[in-house]
Amino acid sequence: MNRILAVAAAVLAVTATDAKVFLSQEEALKLAFPAATVERKTAFLTTGQQRAAQALSNDEALPSALVVYYVATRDGRTVGTAYFDTHIVRTMPETIMVVVDPAGRAARIEVLSFQEPEDYLPRPRWYGQFQGKPLNDELSMKRGIRPVAGATLTVRATTEAARRVLALHEVIRRAPVGEAASP
Repeated sequence: MNRILAVAAAVLAVTATDAKVFLSQEEALKLAFPAATVERKTAFLTTGQQRAAQALSNDEALPSALVVYYVATRDGRTVGTAYFDTHIVRTMPETIMVVVDPAGRAARIEVLSFQEPEDYLPRPRWYGQFQGKPLNDELSMKRGIRPVAGATLTVRATTEAARRVLALHEVIRRAPVGEAASP
């Protein structure tokens, strides 16, 4: 029994050392919104709003009813909204920040942490293809998102996260006052 625990501890220690943290949430927000005021907000989605986000994103999983997001303003105008999404790539988590512009399009994606081997991480330039993309059929690996050899699962997970965030943003944005906080 002690031997099993020792092996499990060794595996966990190796896995923890493979984890790569690139940015903190605060650093990512400063990078995305220089010289802007950033306010943390919370939306509490109804079951109907959760289902609407699920349908918009084409995701099988029902999103959480609790959504935390960050609204950036400069000179009294909203310049963007950031969402942090943590998801499993292959067997380990990745956390990304998806910034949505005032028109509801993806503005940027930043990888905050990646616990899979770095060989499975696309180059930063690949993430740039999301800029300006709305939530539509083109936001898909089968259409407007280029695949990356050796990083297919990361590409899929990132694309699904971008779709999920854009869907949540749309649902929150169109929510009647009092149902969910709006960006």
